[in-house]
Amino acid sequence: MTATAPAPGSLAWFEVATDDPERAEKFYGGLFDWSFADDGPVSESMDYRRITAAGSSAPMGGLFATGGRLPGHAVFSIVVADVAETCAQAEALGGSVVSRHLDVAPGVPTFAYLRDPDGQLFGIFAPPA
Repeated sequence: MTATAPAPGSLAWFEVATDDPERAEKFYGGLFDWSFADDGPVSESMDYRRITAAGSSAPMGGLFATGGRLPGHAVFSIVVADVAETCAQAEALGGSVVSRHLDVAPGVPTFAYLRDPDGQLFGIFAPPA
């Protein structure tokens, strides 16, 4: 089976953010039989780990240590063609941009966290060029 990139608008990733990534690994790994692998240097200060389901060859999500900079959360992410454009569209439709990360390391997707008009947090990302 050949892997294909998800189409824009598809649910494509999820993240769990926590102050205690080891505890989260133990919980989710034990509950769902997920494995975790260091994702390497996403940024100087971000501990990011990829999550893979048992029997799968590709990661489906990530776990990261907030370092107290964000509240803990679990969030779904949608793939988009252009993060900046989608942020502008979200604001025009009554949503808000929590943070945008358009200048990331080479090979790392650009991404943003948004809130819908009711305040629900979600993520968007565009695959690396």
